[in-house]
Amino acid sequence: MEKLLIIDDNVDIRQQLKWGLCEDYSVLLAGDVNEGLGLFKKNRPKVVILDLGLPPHEDTSIEGFRGLGELLELDPYVKVIMLTGNSERENALKAMQMGAYDFFPKPPILNELKVIISRAFHLTNLEDQNRSLQRAVEQKAGDSGGMIGQCPEMLSIFSTIRKVAPSDVSIFITGENGTGKELVAQAIHDSSLRKKHPFIPINCGAIPENLLESELFGHEKGSFTGAHSTVQGKVEYAQKGTLFLDEIGELPVNLQVKLLRFLQEGVIQRVGGRHDIPIDTRTVCATNVDIARAIKEGKFREDLYYRISVISINLPPLRDRGDDILILANYFLRMFNEEYHKRVRRFSAASVNFLKNYDWPGNVRELRNRVQRSIIMSESTALEPSDLGCTTEQSELTDNIQPAIRLKEARDNVERQMIGAAIDQQNGSIVKAAEVLGVSRPTLYDLMKKHNMAPLSTYPEKTL
Repeated sequence: MEKLLIIDDNVDIRQQLKWGLCEDYSVLLAGDVNEGLGLFKKNRPKVVILDLGLPPHEDTSIEGFRGLGELLELDPYVKVIMLTGNSERENALKAMQMGAYDFFPKPPILNELKVIISRAFHLTNLEDQNRSLQRAVEQKAGDSGGMIGQCPEMLSIFSTIRKVAPSDVSIFITGENGTGKELVAQAIHDSSLRKKHPFIPINCGAIPENLLESELFGHEKGSFTGAHSTVQGKVEYAQKGTLFLDEIGELPVNLQVKLLRFLQEGVIQRVGGRHDIPIDTRTVCATNVDIARAIKEGKFREDLYYRISVISINLPPLRDRGDDILILANYFLRMFNEEYHKRVRRFSAASVNFLKNYDWPGNVRELRNRVQRSIIMSESTALEPSDLGCTTEQSELTDNIQPAIRLKEARDNVERQMIGAAIDQQNGSIVKAAEVLGVSRPTLYDLMKKHNMAPLSTYPEKTL
């Protein structure tokens, strides 16, 4: 039987609620905040009914706010239903902004309160299932080098990584900027027999051409002005490990020749050197350019391409990954909530629509950046499109992406969107949302049931 904690200094109300709820729940009773916190720590109920006016400050909301804050500190997922007097409406709304699940006027009407309690337990159980699923996804991510994804393309990539990692074949990774090419390279290294040795990444497009050869292969003392000592290159640092050459499509043709010799013979010469240095490393390369076109234009050697691309992995853009967008968004939501000690619980319905329909030119990197910024700046428990940097033009574009539907479906969609928007605007308060929509609370619950809706939190557990 689910545990329900009631914190109220009125003995009659406590007994009335216990009598009316004891058949459905294991009811715990407390007369003040400290007693309630003690029972909560011992029993960990998922739902709490909390009076705003409690001793020793019965005439104010000080103790109610303290209790709410400490309960949410102990468990951010607990659903706290505030009991309020008619004069405490403003404070009740403040409690909702702090993270309360709902509020209910005193004296409580048992049948209506039962509906709210039932919905609260239903929601918290759904959230538990959501977190369990998220942990399962992340467990799989642990088996795939920390990458997250459930779409068929990503599952195929995870399978390829597991197959090729134990060997030393050269891997060629393609994909747009921000799709996670270095993550794939790191995952291959971490799953390989070389995982105890260095993983050395180098961005061939970020280093000036006149310095790139020395950066890759090192140089001998006195080989050029300023070469005051012998310096090892990145290739030597990758001895027995993995060398990741990112943006290899930007590598100058003259260095492509030297890289090809190294890949064929397993030896290098430092700049200004005369002796061959044997190197034992695995090479993984990546690019976002059209290699076939670069070969045709003479900008990339065909023989080098065949040497580095024994196995090719093409990463899909985020816009083509379907539900992975929301999985990743929730992952970043939880991660940055923890990092910045924030209490943002979910994305609003409008934000979910934006996330799903936005083109994501910057791919996973852009998604991570937008969620991180919104977590830092937001003062609400739900992220809106504006928090994610959605412009008016982008909002109009995503709002206009609708399939051709029948009139009944259109009415249902409008009804569903209005209900979701009202609940989001009122910070999850069913009472307030019902008032805004001009319907009774039971009617609103009936409509939500009709559309299979609940004020679900998408707050996740702990990238690609």
